[in-house]
Amino acid sequence: MGKGVAPPEFLIVGRILAPWGIKGEVKVEVITDFPELFAPCNLVYLDSRPFEIESCRPHKQFLVLKLASVDSIEAAEKLRECDLTIPRSGLPELPEGQYYTFQLIGLDVVTTGGERLGHIADIMTTAGNDVYIVEGKCGEILIPAIEDVVKSIDLKKGTIVIEAIEGLLD
Repeated sequence: MGKGVAPPEFLIVGRILAPWGIKGEVKVEVITDFPELFAPCNLVYLDSRPFEIESCRPHKQFLVLKLASVDSIEAAEKLRECDLTIPRSGLPELPEGQYYTFQLIGLDVVTTGGERLGHIADIMTTAGNDVYIVEGKCGEILIPAIEDVVKSIDLKKGTIVIEAIEGLLD
C-alpha cells in the first residue's frame, strides 16, 4: 500500500508509522501545515481509497488516528509506513500572495529584463525565508523568496518574475 509517492491529484499529508494499541489505532507523522485536516469525520486516502477518520488525538509530536474499518492491531500493522493523502482540491485556500510548494515547482523563472533563468526544481526552507532552487542553462541558481527579489508570481502563465539584484546571478 501507498509508500512514497502520491498520484498527482493527491498530496501526502501524513505517514502511518506504526500501530497504536490493539484496537486499530495508528501513530501518524504529520506532513502538512494543516493538522486540522485530520479532524474526525474527514476523509484521508490510502492508495486513492478513502478512509473516514473516527478519532484523532495528539501524542507528543505525532497524532494517534482511528480510521474506520481498521479495527485490530493486525489491520493497523498492514498500514505501517503507508502515506495518508488528500485530494489537492481538498486543501484550504491560502491568503493572497501565499502558495503551496506544489504550485511553484516547475514554474519558469524570468528576470524583469526578460531573461529566462530556468525553472523551479525545488524549494528549500531556511530560518529567514524560502529559497527557490532554479535549474537552467547555467546550472543551479539559488533565488531567495523575498520581496526585493520576487516581483510577481503568475500561476496561470506559469512564471515567476524576479529582480536580479546585484550579486544574485554571479
